[in-house]
Amino acid sequence: MSQRQVLQVFEQYQRARTQFVQTVAELATRPQNIETLQNAGVMALLRPLLLDVVPNIQQTAALALGRLANYNDDLAEAVVKGDILPQLVYSLAEQNRFYKKAAAFVLRAVGKHSPQLAQAIVDCGALDTLVICLEDFDPGVKEAASWALGYIARHNSELSQAVVDAGAIPLLVLCIQEPEIALRRIAASALSDVSKHSPELAQTVVDAGAIAHLAQMILNPDAKLKRQVLSALSQIAKHSVDLAEMVVEAEIFPVVLTCLKDSDEYVKKNAATLIREIARHTPELSQLIVNAGGVAAIIDCIGSCKGNVRLPGIMMLGYVAAHSENLAMAVIISKGVPQLAVCLSEEPEDHIKAAAAWSLGQIGRHTPEHARAVAIASVLPVLLSLYMATESSEDLQVKAKKALKNILQKCTHLPALEPLLHDAPPNILKHIVGQFSKVLPHDSKARRLFVTSGGLKKVQEIKADAGSLLQEYINTINNCYPEEIVRYYSPGYSEALLERVENYHPVL
Repeated sequence: MSQRQVLQVFEQYQRARTQFVQTVAELATRPQNIETLQNAGVMALLRPLLLDVVPNIQQTAALALGRLANYNDDLAEAVVKGDILPQLVYSLAEQNRFYKKAAAFVLRAVGKHSPQLAQAIVDCGALDTLVICLEDFDPGVKEAASWALGYIARHNSELSQAVVDAGAIPLLVLCIQEPEIALRRIAASALSDVSKHSPELAQTVVDAGAIAHLAQMILNPDAKLKRQVLSALSQIAKHSVDLAEMVVEAEIFPVVLTCLKDSDEYVKKNAATLIREIARHTPELSQLIVNAGGVAAIIDCIGSCKGNVRLPGIMMLGYVAAHSENLAMAVIISKGVPQLAVCLSEEPEDHIKAAAAWSLGQIGRHTPEHARAVAIASVLPVLLSLYMATESSEDLQVKAKKALKNILQKCTHLPALEPLLHDAPPNILKHIVGQFSKVLPHDSKARRLFVTSGGLKKVQEIKADAGSLLQEYINTINNCYPEEIVRYYSPGYSEALLERVENYHPVL
């Protein structure tokens, strides 16, 4: 056999390996093939190819493994059990940029599924190598490493702390300053994933100088980058007053308000979330948002979108209103109540209705003026029906009930209360009757209207326990009227009159 023939055998073998990994990598892109590949023992066959002498085969084998591991946690588990991770980590430090990207992809694909799988990546020493990759000259390698680090960090504070301890944060902050948009997106996302777990982790990100660089990117034209930037700032601001103030000091207002008009729904949502996270901390921060035009901008934003995109804005209005009478009045003046009323009525999802109910309760609970503003938006009957509806979620029922009580205890606008007399259950009825008992003794017009509209008749029909608070309220109302009027509207009075007519013997 000639030398040429001998070499041909090796060439054929190389071609076969190349074709195999390329085909598997291609097949792994289609979910319907995954189970067949798994049953055929693809993991065991790919593993030795990670050590192949041909770099292209190594890279494609890693890519195929990544695609498989990305599909579900069983396959990711198989990567861990097959002792593939140490080999990847070793190669990550040694190999070329193409392999590094593929290896980091595998680590990300494994780590994304669960804290346990992410911990397996940490345990095999991958973090140090990934952090070294953040300093690579190739932006694609940095991006792949940032992505893997973010996926590890997002699970819990312990894993995030491991990422911090490996020295990733300063390098991620450098990555968000790079010219490549894709790298900046992923690095911002990773910073968000680290920041979300605790004030201490968020502080680490802040100490690395992240806020100023993130704030500068709020107006970047790239929507996906804006999403991540706004998310990262939200995750920092949510933890404490100090962190929220640091975000505000980066002069994000009023520029962040332009994001509420963005064509990208997620940019809108994340911008509203950021504003909500700042507003909830203190009246001063809420006032700053009001002064910047933030409340009006949020209300416009709620009006321009639907579903979950509305949710942070709805909650933000509640947080602002909860702080003080003046801030609640700012929400009312900006026409927040009608918009929240629309959300309460129109949104199909219970959790969004619940948020709207909560916010309306926060607005209406301060003074009679606040309660009136909510009541005239025809919110009370809607809240009552949501509270009483058996199909409403428990959370919605609780929020609707609390909002009703909050508003009713301040509401002196009787025309809004009267329709509720006919439908409200006893635990709500006492609050409604209580308000009538406060207003009627001092308002003759209201007393007359209460009779002509059928309110007094309805009150006489209420069965209250003797000595109860409800009975006291009813007595107070009855004391506002002549005895014969009360008797006239009492149940059974007409029958008693008819009986008297029947038994009456005229004097001839």
